[in-house]
Amino acid sequence: MSSLRNGGHHVRWAFDLGSWRPTAADLLLATSCIQPEEKLRLSRFVFRDDFNASLIGRLMMRRFVHVATGLPYNEITFGRDSKGKPFLKNSGVTVDFNVSHQGRYAVLAGLSIGKCPPEDGPRPKIGIDVMKIEYGGGKSLDEFFRLMTRNFSDEEWQYIRGRPDDQGRLEAFMRNWCLKESYVKNVGVGITIDLRKISFHIRNETLARDRVAYDTTLRVNDEPARDWRFEESLIDTDHCVAVSLENIPAEEDLSRNCFELIDFNTLIEGHRPLLAIDEDYCDGIINKEYKKSH
Repeated sequence: MSSLRNGGHHVRWAFDLGSWRPTAADLLLATSCIQPEEKLRLSRFVFRDDFNASLIGRLMMRRFVHVATGLPYNEITFGRDSKGKPFLKNSGVTVDFNVSHQGRYAVLAGLSIGKCPPEDGPRPKIGIDVMKIEYGGGKSLDEFFRLMTRNFSDEEWQYIRGRPDDQGRLEAFMRNWCLKESYVKNVGVGITIDLRKISFHIRNETLARDRVAYDTTLRVNDEPARDWRFEESLIDTDHCVAVSLENIPAEEDLSRNCFELIDFNTLIEGHRPLLAIDEDYCDGIINKEYKKSH
């Protein structure tokens, strides 16, 4: 964790879902460490991959808040706002976090500031998205781009189509899409607005696993979004990730915010169960089919 001013922290975590096949004991433990309403929500997933990804997302949120604020694990309480975005209900600390999953990874970006700013002051906010860099839609890449025309500005399409080959164009497309998702998840509007009016200008041509690109800028409705900053990097060669930050000081160093791979044992370290062990629930989960839904 790197430091944020006023005694806070920010975190970038990635969990490799592709290599995680939880034992029955793992499931019994994990499903006792989430709130009842989240347990019910998870039970509605048809496929095991979706269940696993969302379960890990819930555990990442709880672990982040516990580490960043010192709140006892079983006293942390999450709610959801009117748009369904999770938030911390406990008072006395300022935190924001966001989770995403796609491909083989679940990711979390979180920040906490030790002392709450004034009620009328700007509060830091964060959003995240991860994308697997692949296309298997059956149509040619050019036809796919044609169908997606209304989702990018003219400047963004110039950047995407200006790459020298299909792989480069696909990487540029996913990078821009990841940025947009991180922004709309931060503001909480979903991909329902005119995405052409959210236009990114990418300066750093390449992404890396051990280096954060943080010089990408944004225009919204053709006006510079001056209170926004963005981090971009790779988790591996097949997965790009973008983090959007609002109201983060311009002098704050983002260069070291690379993603740390964490495992299941780390996520449940210091846990305190919220619920009783539920063997019937876990038996039903074990019978769910492993299948990709993305």
